[in-house]
Amino acid sequence: MKIYDWPTGPYPARVRIALTEKGMESRIAFEKVDLWKGEHKMAGFLKKNYSGTLPVLELDDGAFIAECTAITEYLDNLDGNPILTGNTPREKGEIHMMSKRVELEVMDAVSVYFHHATPGLGPDVELYQNNEWGLRQRDKALRGMRYFDSVLQERPFVAGEKFSMADITLVGGLIFATLVKLAVPEECTALLAWYERMKERPSVAKQLALKA
Repeated sequence: MKIYDWPTGPYPARVRIALTEKGMESRIAFEKVDLWKGEHKMAGFLKKNYSGTLPVLELDDGAFIAECTAITEYLDNLDGNPILTGNTPREKGEIHMMSKRVELEVMDAVSVYFHHATPGLGPDVELYQNNEWGLRQRDKALRGMRYFDSVLQERPFVAGEKFSMADITLVGGLIFATLVKLAVPEECTALLAWYERMKERPSVAKQLALKA
């Protein structure tokens, strides 16, 4: 199998961390798609993924799976031992719910802030920007961080008692926030403590050590 990504990208980080947690890295070849050159928006790549986003998984038969949630669910279930996306219907539902909340409230909000209220990927890629919308999404991301702080005051992991894709998604969101210099509010002590624990996991430490 092959994954098209940008190694230090916050969305690719979700898949890379999951692969390390699963011990599946040896089964994957990686191919860089340069975000800063806009390669993910070029015709050749758009044939692989209509949305023009990273990462994308190419299967051995030439089929493509895009979107982090879809890729990680596929990989987690590939060996018949889903440790990240849940085993029971309730686990699956809760993990999916919290992962989606992370996407909506933090990760995608930071992304919109990056693309609209900062230079983003540069003028050759950022063909339209709405600064006001970007700043609104920045504030939404900060509210999201406060929400997850409240969640983590009550339990050790985002979706309950076990590490899951919901945690990996939030790690990706905070990686993105760091890249755009959007600090977690100081009062979010539970979220900050959780992130320090996450950084101690070999999978997360390995991702944070990567260079583009």
